[in-house]
Amino acid sequence: MVPDTPDVEMVLFGKDGVAEGLKPGSIVVDMSSISPIATKEFAKRLAAMGVKMLDAPVSGGQVGAENATLSIMVGGDPEVFDQIKPYFELMGKNIVHIGGNGDGQTCKVANQIVVALTIEAVAEALLFAAKAGADPSKVRAALLGGFAQSRILELHGERMIKRTFNPGFRIRLHQKDLNLALEAARKMGLSLPNTSIAQELFNAVAAEGGADLDHSAMVLALEKLANHSISG
Repeated sequence: MVPDTPDVEMVLFGKDGVAEGLKPGSIVVDMSSISPIATKEFAKRLAAMGVKMLDAPVSGGQVGAENATLSIMVGGDPEVFDQIKPYFELMGKNIVHIGGNGDGQTCKVANQIVVALTIEAVAEALLFAAKAGADPSKVRAALLGGFAQSRILELHGERMIKRTFNPGFRIRLHQKDLNLALEAARKMGLSLPNTSIAQELFNAVAAEGGADLDHSAMVLALEKLANHSISG
């Protein structure tokens, strides 16, 4: 697991890279969060060497890693997935074979779109409540009992109210993941307008020196636009 697409390419195919020592029949498992398009190309290059590849990005953050409760989204041949699944079970609980090579990465990108847009929705809702004069803590408690309930409202909503923005999952990492989403969308001729807005809000926080804050700190950009803080 390494940070970005160029890092995976270097580790696999660079000088003294993994590919130089692989034998036919080997299996490469990449658990990084990288470009689905590049992942498919990497899998083709390895297949030409007689090597199988799984892309298996994860979700669940630091807590999931520490407690071996990660969600693992896997792309690649079903037979190879079945071989490697016992190892995944040591790291995670929700382990799903999505489809062919690149589909695991596609699922991770979709996950990050949902997370980013839900963070934005929670931030807007709590900011609206605070600006209107309601107690955002009590609004959050009420929402947690209804259809708006989510893990992001539960965890990140509390972080927004208590101003605890220690990562967690850093904004700069979520920026990278949304860049992957927007890059792939452009190549597919697909518009993701709200994903673009979420990325700009992350960009605004990062520009103020917040790139290493938890991604719940997206609320800081919205608070600046409103000239009002959820915490009062």
